[in-house]
Amino acid sequence: MKSRFLMLILMICAVSLQAQTDDKQQIGQLLDAWHLAASNADFDGYFSKMTDDGVFLGTDATENWQNKEFREFSKPYFDRGKAWSFTAVERNVYINESKDFAWFDELLDTQMKLCRGSGALKKENGQWKIAHYVLSIAVPNENVSELIELKKEKDSLLLLQLGKQ
Repeated sequence: MKSRFLMLILMICAVSLQAQTDDKQQIGQLLDAWHLAASNADFDGYFSKMTDDGVFLGTDATENWQNKEFREFSKPYFDRGKAWSFTAVERNVYINESKDFAWFDELLDTQMKLCRGSGALKKENGQWKIAHYVLSIAVPNENVSELIELKKEKDSLLLLQLGKQ
């Protein structure tokens, strides 16, 4: 009796781990396809992988794009046949217990050199969709002082504009 119970528990754990692995693979494939759609200037393919209320935060402090505005901003780039090219070189994916929400971080090889992408996904009608994406430029710690100096004036002006200084 004990051995049957133990086998049942082990089978349940194995099925649960397999389901999580399958979800992680699906998410990895979704993110890779999303990046590829941008590289191939496939506007519909790119935006079909995001939720209708999806958000994209770009590297500029002013880039907080809601889906509709991000589509409008991006359309000319896609129409020219060249959007952007990101390739994941490292990725971590995490999934909640109910398997309907996930978050991730990824290190990207881009035209801006190394960048960091992170975000959240949710399952809609059995399909993973990107709900929130954050892109940031990876800056080596030893270069932060130079970067601060480079952006100090523009950041100060933006803070004034936002009423925060």
